Amino acid sequence: MQFGIFMTMPSPVPKPAAEIYARGIEIAQTADDLGFSHLWLAEHHFTNYAYISRPLMLLSHIAAKTKQIRLGPAIIPVPLHHPLIVAEELAMIDVLSGGRVEVGLGKGYQQYQYDRFGMVKGGDVERYNEAIDVIKLAMHQPTFEYQGEVFHIPSTRLYPQPLQPRAPFWLVVNSTVRESVEHAVTQGMNLFTGVLEPISKLTDVRKNYPDLAPQLAHLRVGTQRLVYVAENEADALAAVEHARWNGRASIGLRHDFASVADGVVAATPLPNELSTDILLDDYLVIGTADQCIRQIERIRSGLGCDYFSASFWFGSMPQGKVLASMRRFAEQVIPAFTVKQPAHRQPLDAYASAL
Repeated sequence: MQFGIFMTMPSPVPKPAAEIYARGIEIAQTADDLGFSHLWLAEHHFTNYAYISRPLMLLSHIAAKTKQIRLGPAIIPVPLHHPLIVAEELAMIDVLSGGRVEVGLGKGYQQYQYDRFGMVKGGDVERYNEAIDVIKLAMHQPTFEYQGEVFHIPSTRLYPQPLQPRAPFWLVVNSTVRESVEHAVTQGMNLFTGVLEPISKLTDVRKNYPDLAPQLAHLRVGTQRLVYVAENEADALAAVEHARWNGRASIGLRHDFASVADGVVAATPLPNELSTDILLDDYLVIGTADQCIRQIERIRSGLGCDYFSASFWFGSMPQGKVLASMRRFAEQVIPAFTVKQPAHRQPLDAYASAL
């Protein structure tokens, strides 16, 4: 099992962008030094929920400040972009990072940002599917062409060419919807899933779709949760309150009822909001190192995953606490899962049979 980190870079009380970006870069460098396998950056627009509107630009900067951590967007909301621009930018990061790029793709979930681009969330499935095809072809074939219903691309070659001949691709899927899983599997793409479900109700795609098991055996299943390795119970309870802001903002934006004024999300209490006990038991990875290990074991067992992204920075969590939590996670949690494998796989070997 590999462990990486995921960032949205939020600021419930808006702060200067220079301060937020300095925090993000420090976290990325710390993750690299601590041996985390991946750094994923979200893409969101126009609110303080996330300061990363152009994750590929930020990743190109981080590439110059890190040495070994894999770098990727999680995710690029594909409908918001032309696929060839996405492919060009990914190829450039791959070159600048020395072949460390991975590709996370999805639809995006915030109608608020779609509105500002004059688009409807989920409005053109054919374009979405074809755009993924184009990005993958462009990254995996030196020269390619494409004739679809939406995109008509004559023989084309990227400049620059990516350094990796087969950069790993990841697709956000709903593990309870076969069509979603099958789409990723037939494309040879790794799966991001199980982020929103209660831990007690996760779906193991490898067991749930036995006919897809031979193909899934060559693919990775990854997931992500808010994580804080606490010093004690009081420290853990304080972290839950920071997590509440993230939950309120994310759910409000996802279901289009969040009030946003001048880009600031009013993260007000949700109807039937979950108790602290339920959040700790079934949604978050917050507690002592031993408690975090048990939660991740439940997630691994329930989902059948072999990759986990820890979101250490959420709500108004102070930078010192974020960095301390990361160090405790690296020193006390990861060893419980990585005794029998190296901290860093050679990515091309790991994905060769699938891609």
